[in-house]
Amino acid sequence: MILKSHGIEREEWGPHQRKGIPPPPLEKPYPKDGTLVSLVQIDNISLGSITLTEAITQRQSHRKFTDDALTLEELSFLLWSTQGVKSVDENNVWTKRTVPSGGARHPFETYLVMNRVGAIESGVYRYLPIEHKLLLVARGDQQLPDRVSTACYGQTFIGKSAVVFVWATIPYRTEWRYSIVGYKDILIEAGHICQNLYLACEAIGAGTCAIAAYDQKAMDALIGVDGEDEFTIYLAPVGKVHNDSGEN
Repeated sequence: MILKSHGIEREEWGPHQRKGIPPPPLEKPYPKDGTLVSLVQIDNISLGSITLTEAITQRQSHRKFTDDALTLEELSFLLWSTQGVKSVDENNVWTKRTVPSGGARHPFETYLVMNRVGAIESGVYRYLPIEHKLLLVARGDQQLPDRVSTACYGQTFIGKSAVVFVWATIPYRTEWRYSIVGYKDILIEAGHICQNLYLACEAIGAGTCAIAAYDQKAMDALIGVDGEDEFTIYLAPVGKVHNDSGEN
């Protein structure tokens, strides 16, 4: 079974960290002249009125969303809850975030298929966690909701959400430290991120549904990644919900 531990001695792994090779960037580079959207800083956010116990108890998947938009403050809170940076190593080797990651490598980039969030125009965006800003990747059009649903094998409810969180992984960030067994950390950590999204959604009266059924090439093309060094690994639509819309 591929998910089992390989039982390989550390000396045989050959991780690049042990060979003195510099680490990859903590965050995917972006053009300095790109279109950026500032988010609300976590110290200025005042959202949620339920306890953690209540959020865990109420947690469920939602596949029915209202037509209401999310606010910029709500989106900022969800992004911080899932990949927010708490501190950066002075040597730029690791970041500490709101979710755990083996070796603090955090091999994910968060993309957003934006439909209805505040005054933000429709399109595909990438979250810049260190800056806590959004980078416009591609402007949207009327077909964008249908395109993301089609890329998820016709699951139409996905395109009806206010925003779709799409997590892509850059495996080398983890492989640099852990070599061939890095995939185990990556797969586990995707779950950490999505569970935080579930709980954060509960706190603000929104809902989400974890999605692993998608066309790899279509989704990679939609968010603009190469599908080799970086590729989609998980996604979750988010929107405002009715109290009786949970399913599992």
